[in-house]
Amino acid sequence: MQPRALGAPRWALAVAFAATALAIVPLVYLLVQAIEAGWQRVVEILVRSDVAQLAIRSVCLAVLVGLLAGVVGTATAWLVERSDLPIPGFFHVLVVIPLAVPSYVAAYAWVSWEPATASFAGAVAVLTFTTIPLVHLYVTAVLRGLDPAQEEVARSLGKSPWHVLIRLTVPQARRGVAAGMLLASLYALADFGAVAIMRVPVFTWVILGAYRAGFDPSRAAVLAVALVGISLVFVLGESLVRGTRDAARVGGGAARATLAVPLGRGKWVAITFLSLLAAVSVGFPVASYLFWWSRGGTEVELWEFVSALITTLLLGAVVALVAVAVALPLAWLVARFRSVASLGAERAVMLAHSLPGIVVALSFVYIGVRVLQPIYQRWPIVVLAEVALTLSLALGALRVAFEQQPEVLTDVGRSTGRSRTEVFLRVTLPSVLPAIAVSVAVVALTTAKELPALLLLRPAGTDTLATRLWAWAGVSDDASVAPFALTLIAFSIIPALVAARLGRPKRGAAQSSARSLV
Repeated sequence: MQPRALGAPRWALAVAFAATALAIVPLVYLLVQAIEAGWQRVVEILVRSDVAQLAIRSVCLAVLVGLLAGVVGTATAWLVERSDLPIPGFFHVLVVIPLAVPSYVAAYAWVSWEPATASFAGAVAVLTFTTIPLVHLYVTAVLRGLDPAQEEVARSLGKSPWHVLIRLTVPQARRGVAAGMLLASLYALADFGAVAIMRVPVFTWVILGAYRAGFDPSRAAVLAVALVGISLVFVLGESLVRGTRDAARVGGGAARATLAVPLGRGKWVAITFLSLLAAVSVGFPVASYLFWWSRGGTEVELWEFVSALITTLLLGAVVALVAVAVALPLAWLVARFRSVASLGAERAVMLAHSLPGIVVALSFVYIGVRVLQPIYQRWPIVVLAEVALTLSLALGALRVAFEQQPEVLTDVGRSTGRSRTEVFLRVTLPSVLPAIAVSVAVVALTTAKELPALLLLRPAGTDTLATRLWAWAGVSDDASVAPFALTLIAFSIIPALVAARLGRPKRGAAQSSARSLV
């Protein structure tokens, strides 16, 4: 049954409008800044040789990270889903768990041990290890939604597992592969912390430097426009690669186990490979920080750590509650009342999520100085910026939860004379409480790792775990970085495990899960 397009409550439409307004703030900022700078000034900044070098370096970084993460993430997904790898659920979690290590935390762990790793190659390696789990999750979800019959027929005709993988499985799963590679590339384009620690001058690092220098604020805005333009090129390229044809079967199909491809002696090679991947991505950073902490010499005072911890917890809780409160009615509208307003709001939120964090932060600095002066460099504007950055995380999970809920429940509630709002509060909302809990956890713990928005917007004299880590990393105090880094990793394990659970659904739910991820 198609969602109804009429009868949406006005209060829900008002929330959708508010979400749209919040999401388009960065785009309005970029447009206004370009107009204020004037086209002559914009062209003057963009044609400079150093900007061309920034663009080439940023694009090369994004392409390399996307390709490497795509190849490795596709291989790990195939091993978990299509081979006779022992205890595949364990190795699935092992591949996903590097999501718990923020990129700047991993980067500093390597640089603190060997300063020579601070290079373009070092940035590529760190960002690749960080994004492999993202590709793995996308491809795993898609593989679970594919009909394995064609692969089994090809193997019965004598085709080797490698031939089937390259000529049949990957083309069928190209949507998941393309979406995962896009996400990895956009992550590399938007990343600030890792590239700054690795001393690689790309757009995000130079934009923040141009803003803080204060001599030429229009340069930071124009560079941000260029970065958004490059991101849009990657988005368009991904849509061309994945195509329009759907490789999934029509209907749910009969649930059955996929015949596992025997690895033979290669099984131990696969186990060693996956174990080394986790050891390098997670084991080394954790061991590194534990070593520095065990040596003593930290300059961190107890009150400093406790204050940053409490601030992080409070900020994460507030942002999560606000983001979920806004996402709930919007997700309900998209799932039940498809209209221009609801779909436009959803697209705006997703577009805002694709923007680099530094661009979103700069846009709220601009709005704060000119429109929201009373709350500028106070926590309310920090919350608004963080909600704009994380709203799509809550929206995606909640929309899928509402779509999976039978509409007959709403019809029964409406038949008793209740209004749509009453049915939503008493019938619909309780049924999606698990998705709400997941969304709150993911948004709160994503907020804890956020860096650019906090560096630009937080009130003077206040800090979170991420900003205190950044401050101590700036003076290369390894022992003082350790407690903040380890705490951030510990916090991030929760959403990483949630992602691992949601990214490998039951086979009967694979199709809807693939849609939610891709």
